[in-house]
Amino acid sequence: MTDDGFDAPVEGVGRVLGTADATPLQFWAAVSPGSYLQLDDVVVTRRELPDREPVTIAGVVTQVRARHEGAQFDSDVFAIADGTLPAQVQEAAEVTTTRVDPEFYVPPTPGAVVHRAEGDARARALHFDRMERRIPMGMGRDGVPVYLNADFLDGTRGAHVSISGISGVATKTSFATFLLYSVFRSGVLGGDAVNAKALIFNVKGEDLLFLDHPNARLDDATRAGYAKLGLDAGAFPDVRVYAPPRVGDSSGTPDVSSRLTGVDSFYWTLAEFCADRLLPYVFADADDERQQYTMVVHSVTAHLARYAQPADGGVSIDGVRLGGYAELVDHIVEQLNDDETRSEWAGSAVGLGTVNAFARRLIGSKKDLGRLIRGDLATRRPHSINTAESAQVTVVDLHNLPDRAQRFVVGVTLRSEFERKEKAGTAKPLLFVVLDELNKYAPREGSSPIKEVLLDIAERGRSLGVVLVGAQQTASEVERRIVTNSAIRVVGRLDPAEASRPEYGFLPPAQRQRALLAKPGTMFVNQPDIPVPLCLEFPFPAWATRVSEAGRPPSQTLRSITQTADPFAVVGSAGGNDDDIPF
Repeated sequence: MTDDGFDAPVEGVGRVLGTADATPLQFWAAVSPGSYLQLDDVVVTRRELPDREPVTIAGVVTQVRARHEGAQFDSDVFAIADGTLPAQVQEAAEVTTTRVDPEFYVPPTPGAVVHRAEGDARARALHFDRMERRIPMGMGRDGVPVYLNADFLDGTRGAHVSISGISGVATKTSFATFLLYSVFRSGVLGGDAVNAKALIFNVKGEDLLFLDHPNARLDDATRAGYAKLGLDAGAFPDVRVYAPPRVGDSSGTPDVSSRLTGVDSFYWTLAEFCADRLLPYVFADADDERQQYTMVVHSVTAHLARYAQPADGGVSIDGVRLGGYAELVDHIVEQLNDDETRSEWAGSAVGLGTVNAFARRLIGSKKDLGRLIRGDLATRRPHSINTAESAQVTVVDLHNLPDRAQRFVVGVTLRSEFERKEKAGTAKPLLFVVLDELNKYAPREGSSPIKEVLLDIAERGRSLGVVLVGAQQTASEVERRIVTNSAIRVVGRLDPAEASRPEYGFLPPAQRQRALLAKPGTMFVNQPDIPVPLCLEFPFPAWATRVSEAGRPPSQTLRSITQTADPFAVVGSAGGNDDDIPF
């Protein structure tokens, strides 16, 4: 152990190169014969100074090269290989500085011995020793754990995570769920972990509906990998799943096929739709805000909030009872087409063409939203998505919904959750929101109600304990302020055109190139207190990611909210058998 706390063996792996400029922030090291350095290796060297204590310079290998010294022409390689031309193979590694201790920025001396950093030296080089609360994220290339500073995730010094990569290859959702698992199970939240919540929107298949089922493919090697990270390999212990009602089903049965127990339907009553002013979220496409009919949207929304009265599950407006979303739409269109009532609903300064544009768009929403906005289901039956009254992990299944309906659910749910946190006025307990396809909900151009909610979360969520974990194929197409406010940036496999965009300027050139080749499970993570993004591999999920992997879940997770209130209610039993009945 040296005086500065870095372990430095006598024999190094190379020496600081003298034929290339060495700076305090970057230098090259010649690799010793019989040794090697690979990308992401952590190294350390030492600079002796007169009348001062020695300076230790640590860094990460960001490029490696090999060449023949003594060769002049490209064809010389054949003569050298045959032994007729003398030459020497020399490897060199580019090192990007991550820490200087003490902070006296001088370049390393050419010829100085370079050591591979291990143990405490590695932890110091990567600033892990300064992290009071460390979240394990996976294994580095050296097979040693890599950590995330919890201060930059939970709002203490920063918040929000942005994950980018090609769909189906970058494993963005898998990494997001592993990160949640690590946050909840690593102990970094202390006593707050019990009350911390996660809201996950499932947009692709039914893969996220089995987070509470252990993975049947889990083996001893995977369990050992979790143990190295200080985690127990297992499923999420407390999960609640919500799904939309089936189309044309008057009983409100959840629209899921692979999971038949422990699922609740979510929907909004007509009275809630009117009173809570949800009509703008029907027009949640960013293109809508560029149309003139948005003024009609807000005028009709205010009229519904003022005059719609609850009536036997539906609403009554001016003495007319409406029992479904389609009836409500038809009534609004009828009033807008009537010369006597048009100005009362849409305002006097709106032209007929604008009103017709609004009406066409509204009529087009009947098919998409009819099963979500109901007047035929019991109002007292639990049907709202409320993380404060739900399990630790709430999964909202959207994959069976059309695009407009997905936008409506995401927008309304996030608004209600954010408003609930605002009213609470405290950052604890934390709420983690996992949302894929962020570029669809918060695109770079345009404006929409859902984009405004997401911007609010990105800019004020830190102080309210709302942490956005957003995933997208292309960060270049996401609203800049959302990406900028994300303290943690994660990149998986990238498309070549996307990798060249300035949004990935935090990646060194070699890592940009490697991102084009990254295999599933490999991620590059950038966090504020480490100058170089860290390459890591996170372990295979310990929870089921599809029905074929699902082991038997704990019995307490099988019963839904409805079944908790009524033990004889078999929610989602369509197509099932007696084994599906949870008692």
